[in-house]
Parts: sequence; structure tokens; C-alpha cells
Amino acid sequence: MDKLIIEGGVKLKGEVTVSGAKNAVLPILAATLLTDEPCVIKGVPNLRDTHSMLKILRPLGKIAEFDKGRVSVTAGKAPNYIAEYKLVSTMRASFCVLGPLLGKLKKAKVSLPGGCVIGVRPVDLHLKGIRALGADISIDSGYVIAKTNKLHGAYIYLGGVYGSSVLATDNVMMAAVLAGGKTIIESAACEPEVVDLAEFLIKMGAKIKGHGTPVIEIEGVKHLHGAVHSIIPDRIEAGTLILASLITGGDVLIKNVQYRHLGALIDKLDEAGAHLERVGAALRVKGNKKLRSVNITTLPYPGFPTDMQAQMMSLMSVTGGISVITEKIYPDRFMHVAELNRMGAHIQREGPHAIVEGIKSLSGAPVMASDLRASAGLVLAGLAARGATSISRIYHLERGYEFIEKKLINLGAKVWREKE
Repeated sequence: MDKLIIEGGVKLKGEVTVSGAKNAVLPILAATLLTDEPCVIKGVPNLRDTHSMLKILRPLGKIAEFDKGRVSVTAGKAPNYIAEYKLVSTMRASFCVLGPLLGKLKKAKVSLPGGCVIGVRPVDLHLKGIRALGADISIDSGYVIAKTNKLHGAYIYLGGVYGSSVLATDNVMMAAVLAGGKTIIESAACEPEVVDLAEFLIKMGAKIKGHGTPVIEIEGVKHLHGAVHSIIPDRIEAGTLILASLITGGDVLIKNVQYRHLGALIDKLDEAGAHLERVGAALRVKGNKKLRSVNITTLPYPGFPTDMQAQMMSLMSVTGGISVITEKIYPDRFMHVAELNRMGAHIQREGPHAIVEGIKSLSGAPVMASDLRASAGLVLAGLAARGATSISRIYHLERGYEFIEKKLINLGAKVWREKE
């Protein structure tokens, strides 16, 4: 395995382009299981997770090819309804093949998912929604086994303890598009990635309205056809690059940004005194050494995203004052706290809260990434720190950030790889 070495203290400068959204492309690729016709997905990021999803599609009967940001999916051998543990266990988002397999083949056997270790993330809402559509579900030897003679529309409430679920909304929506009658999903996730999936399904012939709101209405159709679709920009990558410019005191023009997808983050950065300037479909971010500390609470969209919590903690760790960061999506998502403290940060965890006392500067140190977004937070800390930071387990980073090293190097960062 490789580790990432960062020599901190360099102000990032230049231009960078945001890649397609990881959290949009994975369910959209799963949705190609709903049709036997060809589909073309454009703007697909070259990520570990992307290739993991393609590996899952192929044994399920698809020919899936990736070429320079373009994925073509066509029918191959006879469809298969079993998604094996060795593939699904590597990535939680792969569990969203359950809905389309059941909708198209009326049966599915999907391994319970794996992915980042950021706390308990049960699949109860997925199964609740699928059952409501008329499926018989059992769990045996780590697999969810679902079957039905015919799916039917239903009223489904998908609210959970920590709010709506993006993947559960995706799964139920994909199963419902081929179910007979009308389905209403209440307390649906409103994230842009859910909207992007719905737009792809509509291009395939699905009848969906209300996506992007807490109530989605779906009128089932008999079949779906192929479609061509372009993925939205990755709002989490955009947010990470924004904070990279701020934490280094840089001056970066970030291209391919959906400004309206970043409302909660931009609101907090405005409160902190950051300088952000819209330039068409781009955002210019100038570092400001006099940022103010702000309190943050993660919430479902359009609230502050849990996927930006670690990165924002890194920024607050070098921002004067005291900030309180409250995690309401995954209360155990604080494994990066200990690593930031190894770099000199003053952070104390109290249950679902992290109390961050900003200091003048961090010091480079050996640290270990525990999950995808924690790894991004450690990269930001390394960019700002005095001296060299060594980040182990960077395969987490490769799951969600396309060519991140190259992008940072092009902005002037001193970043390179070494063998563990």
C-alpha cells in the first residue's frame, strides 16, 4: 500500500475542475439494470468506487466499459440476480442494486453492504420500503433475499432516527418505477444526487415527480429504455477544494461548480468571513487569515453535509476561537479527531459533539485515514501544517476523489506517494 506525503505551508494557487459526483454515478450505474437497452453515462469520475460498481454489474449480466469519463452499459449474457459478498462488501453504495434487480427480475439476492467504518448504518429503511412494494424479504448467511410475483405501488414513509436516507430513497425509487400503480415516498432524501438519479430514470421512461422534495411520486411503467446522461458535479469535492484554498491562504478558481448545491457550506463560510466570488459556473476562493470560528451541525440536505464535517473540522482547528461541531447523521463519525490531535490540534469529543479550540498552526505528523472523508480532512490539515505529514491507508481517498494528488500538485502543493 501507498502512503501520501504532504509538505505543508504552500498557498494553493491556480485553477482546478471538479469531477462528476461519486454519490450520483453509483446509483445511476445500478439503475442501468432496469433495462436491456444500451445506456451511456458521461462525466463519470475515475474512482475506485466507480470501478467497483462496474465489477458488480458485469456478473449481473451487463457489459460495462469505462473510457475517459464515459461509461457504456449494454446487455451481455443472461441476467443474474445474485450480487456476491466479495464485491458488495467493499462499498456500501453497491447495496442499491437491490431495488433495480427486484424491479426488473422480480428476485434479488444481495450481500449486506460494507464500506467506510463511520458508525452503524443499518439497511432497515431499504427493506421497509421494498417490503411495502410487495416483496417477501429474508436474511440468510449475510444476504438479503427478496422475491415477488409483482410489485405494486404503495405509500412509504422513509424517515429514520437520523432523518432521511439517500440510498434507501434510491433503492425504493428504482424498485417502484416498474411497480404497478402509484408509489409515494414521504420523508424522501432531497440530496442533489437523488435528483440526478431521478432525472436519469425519467430519461429512461420513468414517471417521477417531486424529486428534490421530501415527497416523491412515482407512477409505475411496464418497461424502461436506454438513455444518455451526464453526471452532476461532485459538491463534496467542490467543498473540499474550497476549504483547501482557505486553509492554505490560497487563491483558487474552482470550475464546474453547482453553486446552489453548496448553500449550507457557503453560508457557514460567509459567517466565518471567507472570501468567495462567483464567476459563472466557477467559484474563486481567496484565503483569509482572519477567519472566525463557527458552530456546525450536520443535517440531511439542504443542511450542512456530514461528508464535509471532517474537512471543516480541519479548517476550524487553525481558526481562532472555539467552535462546536455536532454530528447528527453518523454520531460516531469522529475517528479523525485523534489523528488531528496528533498534529497538534486541540479537539475534545463529547458524545456527538466535537469542541475545537483553534490554534495558530498544525505540525506535520504520521496519521492514518479511517474513512473517505476523514482522509480528505487529513489532507487539508497536512496542506496547512508546518513540516511533512504522512497519511497511511490512502486507498480511502482514492474511493471518492478523482486525481486529487494531480489536482493539488497543479495548484502548487508539495504532495507525493511513498510505499508503506
